[in-house]
Amino acid sequence: MEVAAGRSGLIVAEPATVRVDSWSWAVRLYKTRSAAAVACKAGHIRVNGEKAKPAQAVRIGDEVRARVGETERILIAKRLIVKRVGATVAAECFDDLTPPPPPKAEAPSAIVRERGAGRPTKRDRRIMDQLRGRG
Repeated sequence: MEVAAGRSGLIVAEPATVRVDSWSWAVRLYKTRSAAAVACKAGHIRVNGEKAKPAQAVRIGDEVRARVGETERILIAKRLIVKRVGATVAAECFDDLTPPPPPKAEAPSAIVRERGAGRPTKRDRRIMDQLRGRG
């Protein structure tokens, strides 16, 4: 990390490298730094295609793939930060190359029978199966 003297005091430049668990927490991929470290240990975070340990260095331009919940996020580090910042500032620290999620399949509407109609007949069951897309 470089330090330069400015008019109003010291100006601290960005570090050359940052720990991957710290960076992924700072850009709001994970809620806590310890959760980011656990994700690294579990193999959910990859830096440039290789599994990352929590202390692995991230540099500007590195590709970080992180599995968050059910989705895999693909990020390119644009700026290195160590402290957690607001969501708008955090979004400026990476390019998000994550593909959009696939469209959700439409669920068939619920079949409602009249109250007191009794058990459905075999014909009624076949019609209901066709409506549900099973027949």
